[in-house]
Amino acid sequence: MRKSLFTKYFAICSAVIIISLTLLGAIMMLVAAQYFKTDKYDLLKKNTTSAVAFTLNNSTYDDETATVRIASSVQNTYRILAGAIDAQIILVDSAGNANTMVNGLELGESGDGLSGFAAYSVPEKILNRMQQSGEYFEVGTLGGIYDSQYYTYGLPVRLDNGVLVGYLFASTPATAMMDFLLQVLQMFSVSSVFVIFLSFIVFYFITLQMVKPLRRMAFAAKKFGSGDFSERLEVCGEDEIAELALALNNMAQSLSIIESSRRSFVANVSHELRTPMTTIAGFVDGVLDGTIPKEKEREYLSIVSDEVKRLSRLVRAMLNMSRIESGEVKITKANFDLLDVVLQTLFSFESVIESKGVSIEGLDRDKVIVEADKDLIHQVVYNLVENAVKFVDQNGTISFYFRTEAGRTYVCIRNSGAGLSKEEVQHVFERFYKSDKSRGLDKNGVGLGLYIVRSIISLHGGEIVVRSVEGEYCEFEFYIPTGKMSKALKKGGKLEEKQG
Repeated sequence: MRKSLFTKYFAICSAVIIISLTLLGAIMMLVAAQYFKTDKYDLLKKNTTSAVAFTLNNSTYDDETATVRIASSVQNTYRILAGAIDAQIILVDSAGNANTMVNGLELGESGDGLSGFAAYSVPEKILNRMQQSGEYFEVGTLGGIYDSQYYTYGLPVRLDNGVLVGYLFASTPATAMMDFLLQVLQMFSVSSVFVIFLSFIVFYFITLQMVKPLRRMAFAAKKFGSGDFSERLEVCGEDEIAELALALNNMAQSLSIIESSRRSFVANVSHELRTPMTTIAGFVDGVLDGTIPKEKEREYLSIVSDEVKRLSRLVRAMLNMSRIESGEVKITKANFDLLDVVLQTLFSFESVIESKGVSIEGLDRDKVIVEADKDLIHQVVYNLVENAVKFVDQNGTISFYFRTEAGRTYVCIRNSGAGLSKEEVQHVFERFYKSDKSRGLDKNGVGLGLYIVRSIISLHGGEIVVRSVEGEYCEFEFYIPTGKMSKALKKGGKLEEKQG
């Protein structure tokens, strides 16, 4: 049978309360018993000491006969003390012979003065212990004198001249302790039942309140698992439950974005693959079935070749994107001249730049040393320069700006031209996004270049932003860590000056 969290938590709390009260009761009973025992010990000791003192004050020693005589008034004193503390007082001689000094028994005044105490006999081992320690206390039968358990305290009775008269014992029934403990247990049990009942009610509602948000979270998690990320949890307070609810809400938001991105990704990939594949299939079928004349086969096969190259670029870009997103791309940082990378990239577009009559500005400066992965940054520069060359207007300008600030090197690439609208600026770094202008001017692009650029910059701990004024210009600015001028870079610069 499956137990809910509510049942488990409530059962655990209830068990803890019951066990705690049981242990508390046991400890309290032990403490009460010890207290009762100590109290009886003090009471018996006090009265036994008084009885011994009174006995000595009313005793005489005859040197001629070497006997001790005790006044008859001692009997009444024993009776009064015994009645006051609900006890029995027994006087024994040095040999352990004794008699009970309550209920009207008389003291004997025969030759030795103690011959009347021979009714009971205290074991010798008890007397020996009294001689060693000077007192005696036990919970027992006093060597079999009593039929049940008694608290007994004893002291030796010794005259001033050192003559041992005997031993005096005061005993009270131990059953009184059981009555006392039963009363304590009864009061504790009644209180415990009330406390347990009240605790059960309190813990029931507390547990219910604690489990409610967890049940709502379980319900929301089931909806998330089924693909519905619209559910949101109410966040109350600042405890762990609230943090968990907030984390689930954030997770739902992230999953919603990921799911939307996934669907968009699948749709975009399908679209990007379908267009060239349709073209390729149509032209290849036309060549095979003779629809396309022999003299035009080369022309259409060139188109097929371009579409295959476009598919290749798409697959390569997707692989690069996948490697970056999965964390497989590891950057290898090194110090290099970024200006040299920019110049090499511009040489790749030299023919296009000349055909458009584009002016290049901002490159007449010293080295720009950065610390980054040279191959990845070359890809960034290539994509940004390619965009600038592609969308710069006829006889326009491509400008480069460099600045160093707080350990960062900022690079800005601006091209004059139509620029981007505010709506386009918000989506320019998204996967597969292509502006209307891009769709008209760029037939080969797949809309992943700027997304990959931003991902590479992020791997270097940098950031890239786009600024544009529609009809005037568009610029991309990014920053990466500034590098240090090494001896090799300085030497390379001197060689270039000599060659110049």
